[in-house]
This record gives sequence, C-alpha cells and structure tokens, in this order.
Amino acid sequence: MVALRKTGSEPGLRLDEIPIPEPAADEVLVEVETASVCGTDLHIYGWDEWSQGRIVPPLTLGHEFAGTVVERGELVRNVPIGDYVSAESHITCGMCFQCRTGHAHMCERTRILGVDRDGAFARYVAVPASVIWRNDRSKLPPEIATLQEPFGNAVFATSEQDLAGRAVAVLGCGPIGLFTIGIARASGAAVVIAADRTPFRLGLAEQMGASAVANVDETPDTAAWFVEQNEGFGFDVVFEMSGSPRAIADSFRIARNGGRVILFGIPARPVEIDVAEALIFKNLDVLALNGRKIFETWYRTRWLLESGVVDVRPLITKELPLEEFETAFALLAAGEACKIVLYPGGRAAPSAAAEEPARERVAVDGGRWRHP
Repeated sequence: MVALRKTGSEPGLRLDEIPIPEPAADEVLVEVETASVCGTDLHIYGWDEWSQGRIVPPLTLGHEFAGTVVERGELVRNVPIGDYVSAESHITCGMCFQCRTGHAHMCERTRILGVDRDGAFARYVAVPASVIWRNDRSKLPPEIATLQEPFGNAVFATSEQDLAGRAVAVLGCGPIGLFTIGIARASGAAVVIAADRTPFRLGLAEQMGASAVANVDETPDTAAWFVEQNEGFGFDVVFEMSGSPRAIADSFRIARNGGRVILFGIPARPVEIDVAEALIFKNLDVLALNGRKIFETWYRTRWLLESGVVDVRPLITKELPLEEFETAFALLAAGEACKIVLYPGGRAAPSAAAEEPARERVAVDGGRWRHP
C-alpha cells in the first residue's frame, strides 16, 4: 500500500510503498476512507525541535481518520468486520494510576497514533480495538467523522465550565480555537470575541459565531481591545488556544477578577508569567488541559456533530487525494487553510460512498484483504 511517511531526520514527507500492516491479536485493520491533517503533522513535516526529540523515522503519519474495519485479531470480540469507525489517537496503558482511576487521558505511558506508531495517512492502519469508536454513516459522513478527534479537544476544553450567559474570549483561531467558538456560541455564551493574526482564520471565526474579531498584528493593545468590546469589563472565561507567549500574557489581562483562563495552546518555548500580578491578585482560576477524556468526551462530541448543533463544514478548506499532500501542507503552513481532509484511497463521489459502505475485496496473502 502507499503511505505518507517521515522517512528520515529532515524536513518533508514522502509517499512510500510499504506492506499492509498485520493487526496484532488485540488490534483491528481499518481501511482508511478519510484522514485529516493536524498541526502536529505540520510540525513533523517541518522537522522542528519538538519533532526531532520525539519522532523516530520511518513513521507513517496521521491520527485523525474514519474508515471501515476489514480484519481483526484473534482476541477482538466487540468490533465486527464491516464497522464504520474512527479512533481515539491516544493509546493508553490501562495499568497506571491515571488509567485505573478513570483518567486515562492523563496516562503517563500514552502512545499516539501517527506519532509513536504508524498512523492513518495510508490505505490501511492497524489500531488497538480498545480505542476504536463506532460511527453512524447516515449521520456522520467520512469527511466529518474524521474531525471528531480534534473537535473533541475543544469539547473537552469547553466542557469544564458553564458557558451559558458568559462573556467568552478565544485567543488563537486555529482549528481547535474555531471549534471552541462554535461550541461556546451553541452553549449560549452571551458574547464570544476572538483574536488571531491570520485574516483567513478571522473570517472563519466570524462564520463560527464570533461577534467581533481582532487581528493581533494590527491591534497595538489586544487586551485593551477585548475589554473595550465587552463594555469595559473583563471576560468570564478566556480560552488561550494558540500557545503564543503574547497571547498567554494577554489571556490573564483579559480575564475579569475571579474569572477563569483555560490554557490549551502549547508554547514552543518556556513562558514567563508574573504569578502575583497576573494570577494571585486577580483570584484567577487557571486550568491547563490536553487531549480528550476517554471516552466521555467522544459521546458529547458525537451528539454535537450528529445533531448539527455545531456545523464544522465551513472549516473544511480542501478535500484532496493523499497524493496531493504537498498542496495540503503548503496551504496550512501559509495560514490559508483550516482543516484539510485527505483520501488515501482516492476520493469517491459522496453518492457512491453512501450507497456502497462495504466495497468488494479480494483475499490475498492467506486471508489479508486488498482491493481488486
């Protein structure tokens, strides 16, 4: 099969032909229909400092996907062949303190699909059955189902507080920030204000429900602008979704005394904070979050997307065959795209996908599956 891989310790990715993976006894083999590109994939493509310290080539990227189970290991009982699925990308140990007390999303031994083991930018991916999530094709087509994993980040962040009637600020309008805007608006927030440095993303923020947006490169004092937009008051809840040191500092200034700041963006380097002035004297409630609750967040994610309460289609900028990955990564790097959905098997017409959920296959290599 063809897979998009990091093959060496250098920038860039390449399409390689590799063997179809053999699922282990507790794994399933999924034929990937769609796989969306994440910011993590962009970091690995660019081979930044984080990637150099974490990634061990060769590696197939991709951790956001939807597809059909075509084979399963001998110990798998609860995931039938033919199921239309996605997966939690964080594969946890199940035995540490966090896992055994209901906090698997904090597992210290987490291995991430497409980061620590081969991922879904390929025709097939082997995944532990324990992280498989069953989808309803009639409610979530593949291009939406693949977004559940990143959308769940925003669901987790917004679920940790009551947003109804609250003044909400979102700093950073990447995909997670944009999802957050949509969820906050759907949750009944009184006002949602957003900031970013990319005009394309600011336009999407307005589409998702932001009542006012600011370009931080054109706004000398972003924190003062936010307060002005909220009738001179600080914000009840501030979501810092960018990881920018400037945005992190502004998030504490924007929050009202006694307000809450959610830190979700990941800084590229250590950030200095005046703890006394920015946090203690303001009596701020600061919450740092990562990932999703496994699988509590997925249930809420599914409902929000299946019901149409939050419409994420405006955030899908492009849908491309896997072979056009260079176009996808170039658009994302330039800030001219939000989510890009790749089709490892070639893009099928929507009608064909709906009418033919289980396509004909032929058995090869002693029962392995491959398209004719």
